[in-house]
Amino acid sequence: MLTQNQIKQVKSLQQKKFRLELNQFVAEGPKIVEELINSNRFSFDCVYAKSKWLTIYSEKLKEKSISFVEVNDKELERISGLTNPNQVIAVMAIPDVKWSEKIVGNEPVLVLDQINDPGNMGTIIRTADWFGINNIVCSDNSVDIYNPKVVQATMGSISRVNIYYTDILSFLTQNHNKATIYGAFTNGENIQHTKIVENSIIVIGNESNGISEEMIPLIHKKITIPTSNNSKEMKPESLNASIATAIFCYEFRKK
Repeated sequence: MLTQNQIKQVKSLQQKKFRLELNQFVAEGPKIVEELINSNRFSFDCVYAKSKWLTIYSEKLKEKSISFVEVNDKELERISGLTNPNQVIAVMAIPDVKWSEKIVGNEPVLVLDQINDPGNMGTIIRTADWFGINNIVCSDNSVDIYNPKVVQATMGSISRVNIYYTDILSFLTQNHNKATIYGAFTNGENIQHTKIVENSIIVIGNESNGISEEMIPLIHKKITIPTSNNSKEMKPESLNASIATAIFCYEFRKK
């Protein structure tokens, strides 16, 4: 049975200030929680689940010494951030992910400049995972990756991709001579005609404003996704940030 303190703790993690204070985050739904359990990357505080889910996973939780509490539908609704709660909620510690200077130049790095939408951020993390991009560097003013909506949108990929927050102007300056830096622009070179250098840095800008002005001089190559819309009428200004990221990742991996 849930205690009032447990209810208060889980619900508080919907807000960033409490995630920072407690150094914890929450994940909801069988797919995501199962991925996190299997990753061995996260330290669990407690799992709250319905009996149906625990019938399958209680032994695994015991093997990994993960505490769990059985809850009913009403209790799950009380602690869930979803409109339709789904079987299980997990509370775990935010891991301390250390950046290695050996990463740049030895594998591709995705840099995100002020991505604000949780759905976009989560989808970008999932996309990076699909294309084998293991490291994402986010600007300090990007959305928190442990926002429950971001975690939900990753569909478990948050358990496999390393994400770092930093001053990306300094990051690009420090790594300017270590790897080729590509930036996503609406007026860049057609990505289909671009010669891609292996293990480069790909910069994706803000959903509305693109890459910040002060970072543009650090971009070695401006690239774009060409439109096939030949209409003389008004065309869309740009692609959604997460969709654009998926296309760029595909092109970089293809070449």
